[in-house]
Amino acid sequence: QVQLQESGEGSVQAGGSLRLSCAAGRGTSSWMGWFRQAPGKEREGVAAIRSDGVPTYATSTEGRFTISQDLAKNTMYLQMASLKPGDTAMYYCAATARALDPPLALSAIYYNSWGQGTQVTVSS
Repeated sequence: QVQLQESGEGSVQAGGSLRLSCAAGRGTSSWMGWFRQAPGKEREGVAAIRSDGVPTYATSTEGRFTISQDLAKNTMYLQMASLKPGDTAMYYCAATARALDPPLALSAIYYNSWGQGTQVTVSS
């Protein structure tokens, strides 16, 4: 497993932007991803990025969110723009060593390393 630490918690108004970071400890990951969970809802995949830089996005976030990574810093980022109140949730970063087809990389069941989460609140 890989130790993960998110940062970038914040509150913004609808239409605003926010960037989350996820610092990873030692370990090898095939995929790293961002997931979110709102109260009373299931955890859902937001975006994921393969070790070679190939990204995949949920339909709800594609075009608004951008996932990236800095391998030298062992850090993954999620740049969020055009935020909506429906984006309000606890955001978690996760990592897996499993080789996955891109669509499966948005499924939480394939990840075995998780951060503590960081809160994103979008007000209308």
